[in-house]
Amino acid sequence: MELESLIEGRLIRRYKRFLADIELADGSQLTAHCPNTGSMKNCATPGSRVWLLDSHNPKRKYRLGWELVEVQPGALACINTGRANALVREAIENGVVGELQGYASIRQEVKYGENSRIDLLLSGGERPDAWVEIKNVTLLEEAGWGSFPDAVTARGAKHLRELMQMVAQGQRAVMLFCVPHGGIRRVRPADHIDPQYGRLLREAAAAGVELLAYGGQPTPERVVLTERLPVEF
Repeated sequence: MELESLIEGRLIRRYKRFLADIELADGSQLTAHCPNTGSMKNCATPGSRVWLLDSHNPKRKYRLGWELVEVQPGALACINTGRANALVREAIENGVVGELQGYASIRQEVKYGENSRIDLLLSGGERPDAWVEIKNVTLLEEAGWGSFPDAVTARGAKHLRELMQMVAQGQRAVMLFCVPHGGIRRVRPADHIDPQYGRLLREAAAAGVELLAYGGQPTPERVVLTERLPVEF
């Protein structure tokens, strides 16, 4: 996924979930939209280098949107969770996600479960249809661990229960962690933040839900998933 002409600045603060105050290189300050509803733990340190995308839409109250942050020297993270589905779909179509090859079609936002919509539904292959739920991982902790979630998520727990229901119906269910983060080398449940999610993730794996994680090294020019990362308990 190519990124066009990002604007660099420094984070002053992130607040009210959807807002971030930024200082640009010329010393001017502005408020940008923050497309991430999580806690953004370890991704919103004041003074961090950030990159913004100009929507070129004069009707938007906050024309600039926050895309990237430098979480440690040389390691960037894409905090725009709205890109995760497109990043995973691109990786599947480019053959990067080997486990999800051999399907004729990919559909998005298909209704299933408890009045939910699956992120991606792969169908038309020799194997059962693959129901793929995608979660974006940005919480880097010690020793390259990427932990999910970064805040308690009742919605995430609901999705795990729905994936288990699909397995019980003879379908293929996949929880895929999208990791557009240059510092994360492996993924785990954040038991210290949301122990219920950790318990359900283990239960889902035991029930036959496939756990995958794919990551990449974002740059101000592009974000792409390039390699599989281990998911460990």
